[in-house]
Amino acid sequence: MTRVNDQHTRLSSDLRSALQIIDGDIVQAVQALKETKPDPQPDLERRLINLIKELGHYKRVHDKGDSENFEYPFRRGERQVNDVFKAIFPELAPPPAKSRTKTLMILNINTQSHFETFALGPYQFPRLLNGLWQLSSSSWGSGSDKRQEEELIRLVQSGFTAADMADHYGDAELVYANFRNRLSPSVRSQVLAATKWCVFTPPAKPLTSLFVLEKVKERYRRLGGRVELLQFDWYDYSCKDYLNILLELVRLTAIYPDLVSTIGLCNFDSEHTVEVCEYLIAKTGSVGIVSNQVQFSLIDSRPLQLMVNVCAKYGLKLLTYGSLCGGLLSAKWLGQAAPDIYSETLQLTPSQRKYHDMIMSWGTWQDFQSLLYELSAIADEHRVTLTNIATRWILQQPSVGALIVGTRLGVSSHVDDNLATFGFTLNAWDLDRIEALALGISRGKTRRLFSKLGDCGTEYRNEN
Repeated sequence: MTRVNDQHTRLSSDLRSALQIIDGDIVQAVQALKETKPDPQPDLERRLINLIKELGHYKRVHDKGDSENFEYPFRRGERQVNDVFKAIFPELAPPPAKSRTKTLMILNINTQSHFETFALGPYQFPRLLNGLWQLSSSSWGSGSDKRQEEELIRLVQSGFTAADMADHYGDAELVYANFRNRLSPSVRSQVLAATKWCVFTPPAKPLTSLFVLEKVKERYRRLGGRVELLQFDWYDYSCKDYLNILLELVRLTAIYPDLVSTIGLCNFDSEHTVEVCEYLIAKTGSVGIVSNQVQFSLIDSRPLQLMVNVCAKYGLKLLTYGSLCGGLLSAKWLGQAAPDIYSETLQLTPSQRKYHDMIMSWGTWQDFQSLLYELSAIADEHRVTLTNIATRWILQQPSVGALIVGTRLGVSSHVDDNLATFGFTLNAWDLDRIEALALGISRGKTRRLFSKLGDCGTEYRNEN
């Protein structure tokens, strides 16, 4: 009898996992459809309506069955399909259904005395942000709606009350909106959303004030409420339309503060960050923007060349990503041979393949191992993890407001490890040992990488 029960439990677990993967695949497929910006054709309308109907049919069958013990598996996919239908066929989308009143979650945010925050506009943001870019691909795994919510609860209760996402991170905005809008008002007001408007190709519509407002409203709609920080990413500096767009965005923060509160940049280099700030000062009398999100780590220290001084001059804060190199800056890789980045057995994530290339641009795999060994030794002295040391180094750099930590919602959790980052400070001897290996003698590695790749974000631009 025990064997039968064990087999049933294993079968149920395997089935849940399979359905969870399908749910994630629906999310990604619909996201891919949305990014093609399809025309609202009758055939597409029919196909989406049929998919919505099939998901609804499955939901009704599920609710009549063992719904208490078996979570409805397609909640994320259903939400994503409904959202894309609303975006493509706004005139056909039904009005929001009068859902049953949900019990609001009352959470206690228990921050420790050494928990670190910083001012960004009118808000206090934690110095570690929950990065939701893993929701942009199922390569990082797919968490169920329930498990994602459980992890968000744990993060917020521990003080990690802000998340970074973007318009192209799968269903990240919808996941965060669903969670945030179930919180009691007193807690909800403390849970902050930083998202992005990323322009990767020439806009198809004239760049009018109304166009900009519509784009902001789209982020507001997806988040189900105010955007505390909207970060703007632009594809080509030779097209100067970004200046007027940013001017309009800054104006919107004054006109509609409950729609969008503050504006930041994303992947802007130093020269064009200065250009933006000077343009806004000339037009409005103030800098207007509050931040720039850039790649910054012990491996990619290019911001130290120019960006940190630009930010200091204009009062901007850096929000950093890639600071742990997709998990390569961790004890897991200490003493390991250089990976075959396309190995089917190793199965590196897209981020790890990207940052492996960055390591090879910075130095050799042996150089990287030497850095890991030194970080490990310093970690032992502080009784923390190697990752804590790599994170702490970033937080102690000039102009850095926060580091964005990838959060694999519903798949894994590193809350306690992240909290340990705030419990110590690297001293001058620690910094000298780290920087001798990471930055090189007289910051030679930093300068060479800057010369090879260009300033922050250059690798993402479609420049001729």
